[in-house]
Amino acid sequence: MATTNGHRWWRDAVIYQVYPRSFADGDGDGVGDIAGIRSRLPYLAGLGIDAIWFNPWYPSPMADAGYDVIDYRDIEPVFGTLAEAEALIAEAHDLDVRIIIDIVPNHGSDAMPWFQQALADGPGSEMRQRYWFRPGRGSDGGEPPNDWQSIFGGSAWTRTKNPDGTPGEWYLHLFAPEQPDLNWDHPAIREEFLDVLRFWLDRGVDGIRIDSAALLVKDPALPDGGDDADPLFTDRDEVHEIYRSWRALADTYDGDRLLVGEVWLPDPVRFANYLRPDELHTAFNFGFLGCPWNAAALRTVIDDTIRYHEPVGAPATWVLSNHDVTRHVTRYGRADTSFSFAAKKNGAGEIPVDLALGERRARAALLLCLALPGSSYLYQGEELGLWEVEDIPEELRDDPMWHRSNHTDPGRDGCRVPIPWSGGEAPFGFGPQGTTPWLPQPAAWGERTVEAQSGDPASMLSLYQAALGRRREETVLGHGPMTWLDAREGVLAFTREDALTCVVNLSAEPLALPEGHEVLLASGDLEGDALPTDSAVWLRGRAELE
Repeated sequence: MATTNGHRWWRDAVIYQVYPRSFADGDGDGVGDIAGIRSRLPYLAGLGIDAIWFNPWYPSPMADAGYDVIDYRDIEPVFGTLAEAEALIAEAHDLDVRIIIDIVPNHGSDAMPWFQQALADGPGSEMRQRYWFRPGRGSDGGEPPNDWQSIFGGSAWTRTKNPDGTPGEWYLHLFAPEQPDLNWDHPAIREEFLDVLRFWLDRGVDGIRIDSAALLVKDPALPDGGDDADPLFTDRDEVHEIYRSWRALADTYDGDRLLVGEVWLPDPVRFANYLRPDELHTAFNFGFLGCPWNAAALRTVIDDTIRYHEPVGAPATWVLSNHDVTRHVTRYGRADTSFSFAAKKNGAGEIPVDLALGERRARAALLLCLALPGSSYLYQGEELGLWEVEDIPEELRDDPMWHRSNHTDPGRDGCRVPIPWSGGEAPFGFGPQGTTPWLPQPAAWGERTVEAQSGDPASMLSLYQAALGRRREETVLGHGPMTWLDAREGVLAFTREDALTCVVNLSAEPLALPEGHEVLLASGDLEGDALPTDSAVWLRGRAELE
């Protein structure tokens, strides 16, 4: 496949995230699968994307939606077979679409043969050294080895039982108890994952997305405490040795293979360390994702992102939604338009939302994202203007965040509801008629199907198709320089090499556009020669604002 704009494809790519359980169901069991995805590949190619990133598709008990992996070299039977995955890779390549898969290196499943053997072999065994087993504290070992907390809530330690039924050692899990952390100080772990990378790179995958990339290495003493200044299990310097070895392996393959990290870090300098020339190629920009719909805040995040990427020569990435966060149509329709997990846990979902306002801002945000230098990620269904489903019945919620928090954190199910394709009632073409999707779809999504929006020039889908098509035509878009232009308060304006200007009006009043510049694309109708509030436009050339 050709590179994008004459250089390394991932510097400019638009990458579409597929959450397999919720994309398309080929066999009618209510869960998305590879057969369903294969049937929709022409749609994705026609949308104008460059690559697809798949959330984990490996055999798993699904304690955390596939992020608890049993076997990294096979496919979860609910999704299909390895042969089907290989066929999907080939078919996508025939459509000039690349494939990125998700690797989960911090932890595996408690049903993984290694972990089961570690339990059976007992304390001090070689297999237990591949995990973090420790005796408990207190006279009877009844207290966890330290005070670390799980990201999903509660203690990060679970106690085992000995073969005779008596309490045994504890094991570490930074997520759910079904996801025991692997010990990356053990050479067998490092070799295992290099072999897993070879397995998939040999099968033609074009990139690897690394889950929880900053968490792999722990302080071996496992002391209490830990914070940003003294990271005991996050962003330890030793983690970079791992990614240097992964990069060295990826560079032995042709086709310019990509390593992209999920790196949640507050320090942009530490974040950029993962993007040095011998480590990862790119990483997700969560600062931009969580930023409120505010011109000053967005400009600060954009400037910081570009400034900290430049010294390491890495392209920036821009993303508005994914499988873990509240969909941005909903976020942008609230009084507080930012995102944080803490706010969501503390009742953000109970704040009223104006979906019409959220959609108008989401349309403008798309043009902003696609005009910024670097690559962009889209989350399935955002091209349809889907909102967060916040009224899922409690008995149908599936996320461990919901269960581990004693039902105080709504979890991530609301952004994972199966997407609508056609028809006026559920399952909206997600599966054959009569299919019951694994999470319920809102009845109002009948107006949001691909079928309903196709051919409607005012639809969200048509805007995405037009924007992605125009981005491919305009060679200045993607990785490269940008220059801010003077603009009044509440307005963002910048030019890409004086060939294209992006203007985003976040102020409360319409903005007069300069005369003599062709409108390439607008997020909505203009008001004569003015750009309405919460709207964006691409103009030909360098357009100076008054």
